[in-house]
Amino acid sequence: MPVRLQGQYQQFRKKRTSWSWLAAIPLSALIVLVSHRAAIAQDLEPLTPETVKGLVDTIWILVAAILVIFMNAGFGMLETGFCRQKNAINILSKNLIVFALATIAYWAFGFSLMFANGNAVIGFGGWFLTGDSAIYGLDPFPEGLPVSVFFLFQVAFAGTAATIVSGAVAERIKFRSFMIFSFLLVAFGYSVTGHWVWSETGWLGSLGFKDFAGSTVVHSVGGWAALVGAYLLGPREGKYLEDGTMTGIPPHNMSIATLGGLILWIGWFGFNPGSELEVNLNVPDIALTTNLAAASGAIAATITVWLRFGLPDLSMIINGVLAGLVAITASCNGVSYFGAVMIGAVAGILVVFSVTLFDRLKIDDPVGAISVHLVNGIWGTLAVGIFHQELASPSQFLTQIFGILVVAIYTVILSLVFWFALKYLIGIRVDLEEEREGLDIGEHGMEAYSGFVQLEDVVDDDDDEQETQLMAPIED
Repeated sequence: MPVRLQGQYQQFRKKRTSWSWLAAIPLSALIVLVSHRAAIAQDLEPLTPETVKGLVDTIWILVAAILVIFMNAGFGMLETGFCRQKNAINILSKNLIVFALATIAYWAFGFSLMFANGNAVIGFGGWFLTGDSAIYGLDPFPEGLPVSVFFLFQVAFAGTAATIVSGAVAERIKFRSFMIFSFLLVAFGYSVTGHWVWSETGWLGSLGFKDFAGSTVVHSVGGWAALVGAYLLGPREGKYLEDGTMTGIPPHNMSIATLGGLILWIGWFGFNPGSELEVNLNVPDIALTTNLAAASGAIAATITVWLRFGLPDLSMIINGVLAGLVAITASCNGVSYFGAVMIGAVAGILVVFSVTLFDRLKIDDPVGAISVHLVNGIWGTLAVGIFHQELASPSQFLTQIFGILVVAIYTVILSLVFWFALKYLIGIRVDLEEEREGLDIGEHGMEAYSGFVQLEDVVDDDDDEQETQLMAPIED
């Protein structure tokens, strides 16, 4: 080999060797760290079965909490797809900010009111998550969950209750009014009734009222608040004509609505199985009863709307899935597989007739939130007294009715106070011009689909007798 080439080769070898040593530095550091940890571990007590069980439970509930939090994406996509494109930004903004508001409200007040040691009516103490396990009725780790993980799981439920309201008041509510109401509902509405049922000292739970994962505690509470809000706001412009007939306001994107429904279906596997609050053999059974109810709800809703209106409406199929999920939530830990199918099937039928009923009452609910969450939250709670393998009895059925009524009375009265206060202080409904233009521009100053226009914006008014949601791209 020529001398010049030998020199270049030696330089190359030196460079390659130096880079090899540099690459070995992180590996060497890792070996030293592991050796150091191993030496320390020899001085520590070995892991006990109880500690391992506590760690597994903690990881599972953390994963379940993340699944439930991710349901906010499902709600956002579902509501956005069901509504008009000129309000897409507004709906997405509400579904994002509502969980942020719920987190702060629950951290500051709600969690303490719901779980802290107090009396049979409310919890008290440990504000701003400053208490230890005992204050919130938890056993210390590893027998119980860490407070932080338990809080994350519970705040995901609190956010769900507030999110339900968003769909029922869509396309006409002021953004700031919705924000304030959501904060108040989580802090002082949901948390108080939740204490009655789920706290160790709650008076309603002590009477024997059962709601495993929240058909009433979460879904009916959100549904009652949504019903009051939708009624006080009034319907969207053009929804009901002077002669009493109803006009359809078509959704603008059923693709993302369907995806949102599927996300919610998946998220429910954190909602219901996670409510066991530990890893045990009940978890897979709860997951299966949850899935069976969702499936039967979808099929029942499809058949019902097909027979009633002549077409298998996709929006009703989606709401049938959700209705089945809401209904099974109260009893998913104690019903047979057949019972789960029956609960879901009844829910699927109910949601179709309920949507029609509220339209006849001129209560405008753009996404069917009241029918899904309130009506089927009630049905699911009643189903405990019918299908639960250990609890079903006439006395349990009556107890369930009583629990539904007291939660309804408290939530409706409190919601009326909040909504009326907001109405007279800052207003709750946007003006007519803003509603026609769309809340994306009026409330947020931006569009969801930049570069696209609605056909009604480019056709003559005489030809635009009915509002269309079709979009056309702007040509360069």
